[in-house]
Amino acid sequence: MSNISNAKIVVFVPLTHTDIVREAMGKAGAGKLGNYTHCSFSSRGIGRFKPGSEANPHIGTIGQLESVEEERIEILCEKSKLKGVIQAMKEVHPYEEVAFDVYSLEDDIE
Repeated sequence: MSNISNAKIVVFVPLTHTDIVREAMGKAGAGKLGNYTHCSFSSRGIGRFKPGSEANPHIGTIGQLESVEEERIEILCEKSKLKGVIQAMKEVHPYEEVAFDVYSLEDDIE
């Protein structure tokens, strides 16, 4: 039977805030891989959204479709630190609604 104690967090961040978000997540304990800390992987893409009438967008205008160059940041996280890392990420992320995913990882596969 496999042991699941780690997760991978994937978050989408505008280029202006990628280093800030990565640093906050690393300081909160994410990105540990063996004897290394602050390990992450990034790829760039375009995020698209249209702010609704009740939104308070950091980028864009209410009712208008917006495109923003973003980085997809992937970072490992011990499940015991997951809530604190997500909280740290949200505190420095500029978006009103933060788009992120959390995946459970199999630590031991036989």
